[in-house]
Amino acid sequence: MSTSFMNSARLMFTSESVTEGHPDKLCDQLSDAVLDACLAEDPTSRVACEAATKTGFVMLFGEITTAAQIDFEAIVREVALKIGYDDAAVGLDGNTCDVKVALAAQSSDIAQGVDRAIEVRSSEVTDDEVETIGAGDQGMMFGFACKETETLMPMPIYLAHMLTRRMAKVRKEGVLDWMRPDGKSQVTVEYHNGRPERVDTVLISTQHAPDVDAAQIRSDVTQHVIMPVLPPHMVDEGMKIYVNPTGRFVTGGPEGDSGLTGRKIIVDTYGGMSRHGGGCFSGKDPTKVDRSGAYAARWVAKHIVAAGLADRCEIQVAYAIGVAEPLSVNVETFGTSQLEDEEIERLIDEHFDLRPGAIIRDLGLRRPIYLPTASYGHFGRDDLDLPWERLDRLDALQAAVGAVAEQA
Repeated sequence: MSTSFMNSARLMFTSESVTEGHPDKLCDQLSDAVLDACLAEDPTSRVACEAATKTGFVMLFGEITTAAQIDFEAIVREVALKIGYDDAAVGLDGNTCDVKVALAAQSSDIAQGVDRAIEVRSSEVTDDEVETIGAGDQGMMFGFACKETETLMPMPIYLAHMLTRRMAKVRKEGVLDWMRPDGKSQVTVEYHNGRPERVDTVLISTQHAPDVDAAQIRSDVTQHVIMPVLPPHMVDEGMKIYVNPTGRFVTGGPEGDSGLTGRKIIVDTYGGMSRHGGGCFSGKDPTKVDRSGAYAARWVAKHIVAAGLADRCEIQVAYAIGVAEPLSVNVETFGTSQLEDEEIERLIDEHFDLRPGAIIRDLGLRRPIYLPTASYGHFGRDDLDLPWERLDRLDALQAAVGAVAEQA
């Protein structure tokens, strides 16, 4: 997202979300359900669990080192049934589907770098977990925040997630009894001078029972899903609505399309409004900086915006496997800050410790809190109390900014 976005007189931006019954999201939830089960019994579990699904079967595969005793098949069936996959006619039957498990222990070559960071291996021995933990992989992660919504998320992805959450709600409550688990939303927002002004287009694709016609689906979705979600001041007569534009969506779930963990990384983050490092989150314990680093970057970016230091903020943090200290921390405020980005970087260094062990400690990440994040986004969740969404250092940051202003 460049500064030209802020200066464009008129610009359209689109983001999508998918329901919890989308095959890829089913797999994300299976991966995080396994992670949560491991952490509940053994908070030091090392987990890298992926899932794949197609008609009639689910497979778990990856690497897990844990003292926990896990019934993997029971987890798969419980997650599938809770989503609504209880009959082969809807795409998968969690009661009877085949469950395959191919899980091994974490590589000892990786473990040695995570257990003892290079900083510790080259100096005196320490028992401080914050000091000893090295990053579980190399890579770069991004965090983003902006003033477009109360949750400090971009408007397009915020609305897209609200729509898919609404789809799940009306399905599970029986308001729309013809609706089935698989589905997607897509929202195009029109911006003027960098600010969201109106919703230009809404697209809903929802799996449905075979005996309901397209006209009823469009009417029901418009009345019970779309209009209750969209902000009234952003809706006008020119807004376009598309509902199941192919005309039919009966075959869905794993029967209609294969699923795989980690294929919805833009849905999981900022809907394309911010850059992405490429790593997924689900199924990974917090020593994997793909997850913990991205959470910390959002935590920092949200503080920067909430403190009034910028209207938009993107944080990049980079790591080397087996090294605790980040290789780099970069701040981009897209021309919306009164401070130089270098000064904001100094404030971040003063108030946030971005070593993996410190992130795990400060955000309390060795807990079974991950399954609810595996659908409807990991950020800006006003329905969950996620530690990386808290503004627990806002007062200290604002005090530091005030001190800088007094010295100027």
